[in-house]
Amino acid sequence: MNQALRSLGVLVFALYAGVVVDRVDKRRLIVWTQLLQMLEALALALLVWTRSIATWQVMALAVGFGVVNAFDIPGRQAFIVELVGKDDLMNAIALNSSMFNAARIAGPAVAGVLIGAAGVGMCFFLNGVSYIAVIASLLAMRLAPFAPRPAAATAWEGFRVGVRFIRSDARVLALVVLVAVFSVFGFPFLVLMPVVARDVLHTDARGYGILMAGVGIGAMLGALALALRGRGVRKGSTLLNGGAAFAALLVAFAAARSFATALLLLALAGCAMIVTTALANTMLQTLVPDELRGRVMAFYAFVFVGMAPLGAFLAGLLAEHTSAPFAIGVGGAGCLIAVALAAWRAPELRKA
Repeated sequence: MNQALRSLGVLVFALYAGVVVDRVDKRRLIVWTQLLQMLEALALALLVWTRSIATWQVMALAVGFGVVNAFDIPGRQAFIVELVGKDDLMNAIALNSSMFNAARIAGPAVAGVLIGAAGVGMCFFLNGVSYIAVIASLLAMRLAPFAPRPAAATAWEGFRVGVRFIRSDARVLALVVLVAVFSVFGFPFLVLMPVVARDVLHTDARGYGILMAGVGIGAMLGALALALRGRGVRKGSTLLNGGAAFAALLVAFAAARSFATALLLLALAGCAMIVTTALANTMLQTLVPDELRGRVMAFYAFVFVGMAPLGAFLAGLLAEHTSAPFAIGVGGAGCLIAVALAAWRAPELRKA
């Protein structure tokens, strides 16, 4: 529920946020979003310490976090190009993805130790304090003065300009649709993992943790491999091949009944997943003109984050009436069809 409420803010506000991102100083915007997220973490710590925390408060903070994230995600994504330029964009996105997945592997372990030693409140407090380093780093950057670009008269007109651009470029449209399909049909395998671990692989919480760590390790290695290859990667063909591999690995995982086999398939799926999403992000930002980057990346956030709860709901509904492996296999088959259609309808994508 908490994750769904976070995604709700992105779903509702991301497209408007993209128009805002293209009009304002991106660094200043990110400083504000990071400050607001810090205050939310500190508010959680205070509520825990005063023993006044209630379910409605957690839900309200989750919604608030999602609204802030709706502006933060496209702002951060569009800001990367201003920092590193288009030539080194893929390396920057890949390195960012590798650090994210490394944190996802180590974070739960560190949090578990910290909660056991100092309590949940201290964990939230240190999370809030950690934002200070991010904000200080942003303020310390030496960038060219912000120069506002001419903007559409209204936010609605600015939004329509972004939509027209996406529809006018077959490569951009194919990338956005691919990310949407993967978000709805492919990525919910993570939501169904506890059911697969318990009912199919017959393992406990420790085994589930190992399976999730396998996904994270595979994703981290895939991102590092992209960063090391750098400009030598043929982005379009690698993205399509990575997407097809991810889909096929999901189908194979759905048929796995051995813990070791499932772990290997999940690690490979994590690698293919991060290669596909990192390249989709890179190609979108490379193809879009600077004045529309915020709006296009807002669409990326909308389909990648905002539509994730829909995918989780559909996967859960199908799993309830059939089984979790069947739902994962159907999702993988749907992703494979989407990749084939993208390669057929947008042949320019493979050559990009």
